[in-house]
Amino acid sequence: MHGIFFGELSMEQKQDRVMRKKEVLAIVGLSDVSVWRQEQVGTFPRRIRLGGNSVGWLKSEIDGWLEQRAAEREG
Repeated sequence: MHGIFFGELSMEQKQDRVMRKKEVLAIVGLSDVSVWRQEQVGTFPRRIRLGGNSVGWLKSEIDGWLEQRAAEREG
């Protein structure tokens, strides 16, 4: 199963780190509900199901989202 999953990821994603919800919320400064709502409309990176009730996000995607917010502020 892991071979198929990892085979579909880019090299960058294979080396990326998964951030758990608590860390993501602290970094982005949003509530759990706000993140969920933004995911639903496509304005926040989609979570990865890790098993059971565990979820995470790729650090590179969160970093990109923050960079985009900063760029919009400057524009």
